[in-house]
Amino acid sequence: MDPRGFPTSLPEFQKVFPDDDACAKYLEALRWPSGFVCPDCGWTGWPYRFKARPSVLRCRQCKVNTSLTAGTVMQSSHTPLSTWFWGGYLVTTQTPGQSALQFQRQLGLSRYETAFQILHKLRSGMVRPERDSIGGEHPVEVDECLIGGRTRGEGAGVHHMATVIGAVEVRAHKDAELRAAKHRQVHDGGVPFKKLVYAGRLRLRVIDDRHTTGLLSFVTENVAQPSLVRTDGFAPYCELSRLGYEHHPLTIAGDPEKADAHLPMIHLVFSNLKTWILGTHHGAIAQHHLQAYLNEYVFRFNRRFYPMTAFNSVLGLAVRSVPPTYAALYSGDWVHPAS
Repeated sequence: MDPRGFPTSLPEFQKVFPDDDACAKYLEALRWPSGFVCPDCGWTGWPYRFKARPSVLRCRQCKVNTSLTAGTVMQSSHTPLSTWFWGGYLVTTQTPGQSALQFQRQLGLSRYETAFQILHKLRSGMVRPERDSIGGEHPVEVDECLIGGRTRGEGAGVHHMATVIGAVEVRAHKDAELRAAKHRQVHDGGVPFKKLVYAGRLRLRVIDDRHTTGLLSFVTENVAQPSLVRTDGFAPYCELSRLGYEHHPLTIAGDPEKADAHLPMIHLVFSNLKTWILGTHHGAIAQHHLQAYLNEYVFRFNRRFYPMTAFNSVLGLAVRSVPPTYAALYSGDWVHPAS
């Protein structure tokens, strides 16, 4: 266990959450640290418990049932609590992520549709409505990329690619000066820039196309003013200076050396994102679900140094989450929250 009380390994997790009763006790303690309080009548005391339904408590005064999963992504689910907890653990700790088929096999689920829905419900809890803006004292790199591939049999030049815009902080290592001094004699012109910095917080969003106002609205909604923002020379970004940002554009014109020197972090993020989509999901992501997968990637990326602290968030325990239904997911009516 780490100092904050989170299990950091599979054996520890199994000891903390061995069955549904242990999961229910965890939810109850999280919701009522000082003891049960009936949300209907305000009665305090020891509630009546159902042996066959550990997630339901009944007030002994007004006889109203209270579900421990209400207001979480587990709400109205018939899946056992232990399965949800194991699912949350797998999603937050597995660096490559989980496809629905892998998820089904790992959790022993009988139906693929159940695994698909659980994963999307977990993804719905990965975006905090009150999340902080990135940037501030750290420079931010902003760029766009295309996600998807060409489709066979639909004619030349036809593709189903989605435009994704991203912003990532560029943070300097605390020992950057020592690193520079150590490697200065090895590399011509000094230590490589990538050795001195690392990627901070990340934001990704699907936009209609790069010729709309979606570029500027993404930056203003996610990057704090007056942060230093590095972009390429694309015309719409010229408005960033007027909007209160310290804007550093550079016309790259397809030159990979300029791109690697001016926007190294966001291009590295895009490269890893595409590798993850192809490697874990084999590129089989419907466009109307792409934002959910971006949210998952951002969630794990921003918590890669302390993955287990994200456990409460992914189950929707930290904030009230509205989980999607399978019908809304399948029809495409569900709109995934944007990061």
